[in-house]
Amino acid sequence: MYPILQIGPLAIQLPGLLLLAGLWIGTLVAERETARYKLDPGLISNMIFIALAAGIIGARLGYAFRYLDLYLSEPLNLLALNPNTLSTMEGIAVGLIAAMIYAQRKGLSLLPTIDTLTPGAAVFVIFVALAHLSSGDAFGAPTTVPWAIALWGADRHPTQIYELLLAVGVTLVILQIRKTRFFSGFTFTFFLALSAISRLFLEGFRGDSLIIFGSIRGAQLISFAVMIFALIALHVLARNNVERKTQTSV
Repeated sequence: MYPILQIGPLAIQLPGLLLLAGLWIGTLVAERETARYKLDPGLISNMIFIALAAGIIGARLGYAFRYLDLYLSEPLNLLALNPNTLSTMEGIAVGLIAAMIYAQRKGLSLLPTIDTLTPGAAVFVIFVALAHLSSGDAFGAPTTVPWAIALWGADRHPTQIYELLLAVGVTLVILQIRKTRFFSGFTFTFFLALSAISRLFLEGFRGDSLIIFGSIRGAQLISFAVMIFALIALHVLARNNVERKTQTSV
């Protein structure tokens, strides 16, 4: 693990730097995809920026709500540049809502827009895995396999490497199938299904999973639900596409 990049007297948090690099490269990839779907790259980049800004604010407010007494006594803590005081789920929810509002106001069609964003999102997930590898977060369960790594006082599954390999594999698949464009929404829903399946597999080796109902991993339960939703969405979109083509031919 290599959480700090030391450049002379300057100490840079490498995980945060990797996430920023992933966001930048992912945005560039999404902007390049706009030509494939005949969308305005400026609108897409603006939507990403608005979603990011709203997501960060939502993540900080969500975290503050959990520790309301602390932030009421020290309200300036809301401005602290500490990524550990962000609530991921609230941030994602607020970011998605902001993006949807912006897209609706600008007249962007939902399915082509999310298909455009998907390759960039897949690339960003690679950098999330690299950030975990750098920081030691998302660590594995103790194990005796030959490729175990010593981390946090035990030999563990290198789940950060598993995550990285899965993210690279998913990205390569997405970059390939996006050229086919079977129907609008296919690239995004297929990415959603692959990501959920990857997380289902990965959680089996994690050592920091939230356990609910005694023995069930919360993330696996959510991933299973997302996978089912994505597969149903793929079926519905495919059926609608066939019906549309049938009506057009008639």
